[in-house]
Amino acid sequence: MESVHWNSLVTPNFPLNQSLRRKNRAVIDRRDAPSPRSRTFSAVRTSNFSVAATATDVSRRNAAIGGQNSTDAAIMTTAMSGVERGRRVGKSSTALEQLDIERGVCVPFRKYSPETVRSKVLESRGSVVSLASRGVEIVWTLGLYWSTLMYDFLVGRDEEVVPFRARQLRNLLCNLGPSFIKAGQVLANRPDIIREDYMNELCILQDDVPPFPNEVAFNIIEEELGQPLEALFSKISSQTIAAASLGQVYRATLRATGEDVAIKVQRPQIEPIIYRDLFLFRTLASFLNGFSLQKLGCNAELIVDEFGEKLLEELDYTLEARNIEDFLENFKDDPTVKIPRVYKNLSGPRVLVMEWIDGIRCTDPQAIKDAGIDLNGFLTVGVSAALRQLLEFGLFHGDPHPGNIFAMHDGRIAYVDFGNVAVLSQQNKQILIDAVVHAVNEDYGEMANDFTRLGFLAKGTDVSPIVPALEAIWQNSAGKGLSDFNFRSVTGQFNKLVYDFPIRIPERFSLVIRSLLTQEGICFTLKPDFKFLEVAYPYVAKRLLTDPNPALRERLIQVLFKDGVFQWKRLENLISLAKENVGQMSSNPALRVKQVESKLDLTDTIKDGARLFLLDEGIRRKLILALTEDSKLHVEELVDVYRLVEEEVDIPSLAREVVRDLPNVFRDFVLSWSNSVLSDR
Repeated sequence: MESVHWNSLVTPNFPLNQSLRRKNRAVIDRRDAPSPRSRTFSAVRTSNFSVAATATDVSRRNAAIGGQNSTDAAIMTTAMSGVERGRRVGKSSTALEQLDIERGVCVPFRKYSPETVRSKVLESRGSVVSLASRGVEIVWTLGLYWSTLMYDFLVGRDEEVVPFRARQLRNLLCNLGPSFIKAGQVLANRPDIIREDYMNELCILQDDVPPFPNEVAFNIIEEELGQPLEALFSKISSQTIAAASLGQVYRATLRATGEDVAIKVQRPQIEPIIYRDLFLFRTLASFLNGFSLQKLGCNAELIVDEFGEKLLEELDYTLEARNIEDFLENFKDDPTVKIPRVYKNLSGPRVLVMEWIDGIRCTDPQAIKDAGIDLNGFLTVGVSAALRQLLEFGLFHGDPHPGNIFAMHDGRIAYVDFGNVAVLSQQNKQILIDAVVHAVNEDYGEMANDFTRLGFLAKGTDVSPIVPALEAIWQNSAGKGLSDFNFRSVTGQFNKLVYDFPIRIPERFSLVIRSLLTQEGICFTLKPDFKFLEVAYPYVAKRLLTDPNPALRERLIQVLFKDGVFQWKRLENLISLAKENVGQMSSNPALRVKQVESKLDLTDTIKDGARLFLLDEGIRRKLILALTEDSKLHVEELVDVYRLVEEEVDIPSLAREVVRDLPNVFRDFVLSWSNSVLSDR
């Protein structure tokens, strides 16, 4: 790579706007202290609304497992109250309010709103002329393309020319500018809006975007940082390392320290273009609401609002810098994941300077092997890191394509490019876990209801026709067994379901789907016979067994009891899979630099189980029935479970913990008994 060198030396000092950082980190309503791992995320973006349940039976169950649990009604009520507070901060559209409610969050300071976009566009001189000319260009270009599709349909050649028309659409979007390139990238993950063969063609937009001239990029860096390039960097690449729809990346060396860095530069004059196009998008969407409601169960304005909100977040590199810091905080104790640090004093809204990642592209299995990296170990690390982002932190990388993931020489996985991240609220994570539990219990009716609660279906939609389709998809996929299960086949079947029912895929879940599919594809590239679920399922089992979160304890109970009957085999399978995950992770080369616990720690789980047995009459009765089912004592099953955990549990330590906790158990028992007496009266 050719580089440009300078010799002068100046110490840079250009800090980020700290007031903006504090403003964006504000939280309106946080009633539960977040876990240490996710406190940065919780404080940064949203309120994960959580309220103590007040019903007597829920209180008794929560006391038994040592915590509080939030009912869906309480979560939704609090979320709606958060939206009301949002109205006092500034007027919001109905579509945005709907998004906040279905996400279970309230965004206190929103970069996007239809009113903000309108005022930004109309305040500039000559705005009407600019809007009119751009509107004519868009309508003419898209109208001409639409007419060719209609002609193909009328002459009966619509299927045979699909590859050509898909390429034509990709080129058309590229010619219309960054807003449409970004829209094409979004459509590449929206089977509810566009057919699969077009989606595959639009995926090329993820990597193949023309760069803008170096001279323009270097001028933007100097304007943003307030100093000449040669004062800050001793050398900088003369060619872009990567180019995307909103910006491009160079490699440089800091003059002050000699460190190699990546410089991300925003495309010139892109902000007014984005605002203008968003205004036109939403204006057009207002004419398509009826069609969208019929086909997707939501109005078209909501889809544009989702897109606009995400696009404006990506446009501000100070937010991307904050994303990097959040990922650093989440993975600070994980020796298997590398997140580049950000140089805040050299970053601003249009320029972002990050640590350079010197890794191996994760699509080159031979290079990874030549570096002495254990391939299976690296894949385990990658899948576990992805699942932690999704299920533990609720903050995950939304664009993990091969250019954004690297294998470090010590076996770690490294992520770059944090402009496109997605957030799942505590409410959404709990509903996802519910969906997994319902799938395990083969409760497809509740699975369909989960789709409504997550925003895939409009409220009030009759889910009864969807239940048989969901059952067919799941049984067909799960029936193949763990070895043949893959997300792409399930997604392909789900895409067909989208066309038959008014299903809308919310933006955040389209990113989840893309993230899982992309990372599964990377795994297959590195190891064609890799089984994603053989790594993913043990991780989920371990988290379900060991996570002290009261909501997960509740889901564990739902998994272990089916139709009121305790499932001994499920418990044994969960323990075996969880032990497998511990073994996979502890033997990984990336963990050699840090001593990692090689046993499955079930101490807290056993304590909570004993507490639950003593305090919850319903659970106690079910367990006693499980032990005495069919008029015989089921000691064999109990012995099998003990043999699985005997090496994982330190009996003396557990006994000390139980003795120490006896006063609390006695207090909770008295409270539970008094509540039951009072409720009977």
